[in-house]
Amino acid sequence: MGCIPIIIPAYEPDSRLIELLKALMQQEMGPIVLVDDGSGPTYERLFAEAADIMSDNGTLLVHNVNKGKGAALKNAFAYVLDRWPEATGVVTADSDGQHAPDCIERVREALTQNPDSLIMGVRAFGGDDVPWKSRMGNRITARVFAALTGFYISDTQTGLRGIPRELMVACLDLPGDRFEFETQMLTCAHGKTPVVEVPIVTIYDSKDNHQTHFNTITDSWRIYRSLLRQPLTFVLSSLVSCGTDIAAFAVICNMLRGVGGYVAISTVAARLISATVNYTINSRIVFRSERSDTVSAPRYVILAATIMALSASLTTLGTYAFPAAPEVVIKVIVDGFLFVASYVAQRQLVF
Repeated sequence: MGCIPIIIPAYEPDSRLIELLKALMQQEMGPIVLVDDGSGPTYERLFAEAADIMSDNGTLLVHNVNKGKGAALKNAFAYVLDRWPEATGVVTADSDGQHAPDCIERVREALTQNPDSLIMGVRAFGGDDVPWKSRMGNRITARVFAALTGFYISDTQTGLRGIPRELMVACLDLPGDRFEFETQMLTCAHGKTPVVEVPIVTIYDSKDNHQTHFNTITDSWRIYRSLLRQPLTFVLSSLVSCGTDIAAFAVICNMLRGVGGYVAISTVAARLISATVNYTINSRIVFRSERSDTVSAPRYVILAATIMALSASLTTLGTYAFPAAPEVVIKVIVDGFLFVASYVAQRQLVF
């Protein structure tokens, strides 16, 4: 079994980083990769002290300018993969005192026992010392993440994680260089890497004024933007396919006009073309599927046929159930629900 280095990204840290490093050294935990994410000259003395504490059991990586937590983690991942090619994975921990050494060790032990799993050190958020915005923000983000991905994790924003080697490699190419990177990591792991949750102590230095570099507005926007990328891209893919269907229908109709049944032929041909376009975009861009076309294409065809049949039957039933309602309104409502169902089915079953 390979080693499991501890990665600590830090931007303008305080004495809590020094206390954490001393505790880790006392418990003979390491090796440690500490990243100074562009903290600047004011913090050079503190990082020099940190380097002395780590001594031969740690490495200090320095960014000339602040690049973000995601960039710091990716830089450390690349360093670990090169420096310790036999490493099982890494444990990431924050520098602000939220992660006790015992919890870090608990996560590392879980990764040792589950070397192919993503270990999440999850907080309870139930104590009186937890800031309300942290409690509410975590609950909302966890539920939104589950709704958009079908992947529930009780603490999506925890920085204490045990990351297996294979996931580290995949994360190097993920977009996002700030706090949204950790959300991208979860999306990348979904369906490929098992997740193990390990309860950890919830530590905040102040209920009302916990010091953090997380900006509630800008960083939340980055996180939710990364979460909404897939469903919004799915909508755009559907619009492109719709436009393709109409354009192909018009062109083929013009070519076959005068031929018996040309409207029906044009409809089927246009639908085949637009479905191929939709399948290609969804597979390559929306869901970035790693399944082979021989597996996903038949599932896509079955799903498309099922959605079409449900649309026809449910719209028909709707006109009988609500005879006063316009047929178009009923169809819009039915197809709206089926659109969401199609997205979930393609995400979970097809791609």
